[in-house]
Amino acid sequence: MFTFRPFLLIALLLLSTGCMSVNRRMTIRTDPPGAMVRLDGKDIGFTPVAVDFTHYGTREITLIKDGYETLTTLQTVRPPWYQVFPLDFVSDNFLPFRVQNRHEFDYSMQPKLIAPAEEILNRANGLRSESLIQKP
Repeated sequence: MFTFRPFLLIALLLLSTGCMSVNRRMTIRTDPPGAMVRLDGKDIGFTPVAVDFTHYGTREITLIKDGYETLTTLQTVRPPWYQVFPLDFVSDNFLPFRVQNRHEFDYSMQPKLIAPAEEILNRANGLRSESLIQKP
């Protein structure tokens, strides 16, 4: 019976701990605000937007706004020291309190350059002329 107590104590300790003691959240902002955010191919809302996540790593962020160039970037979300193996097991499962892990990303969007109508017509006429000259 003496050897049974340590196993019982470990089992009770494992059962009494809370799962997911670390709350991970990323916030994405743009200048100007109001851009649609696509995170790893899934629309998550308009900036400023915050979303919870489970895993660290590289995420694909696409920002879309009328009148601005679409911006696609690969953003690395680095883990804090307590979320690096093997400490992550302890911080995720055995902390008696919740840890808030926040990541904030700010992006500046560039206005679309719209060519004047005359320039577009000149380019179109030039291409038309080239296509007529190249026919055998």
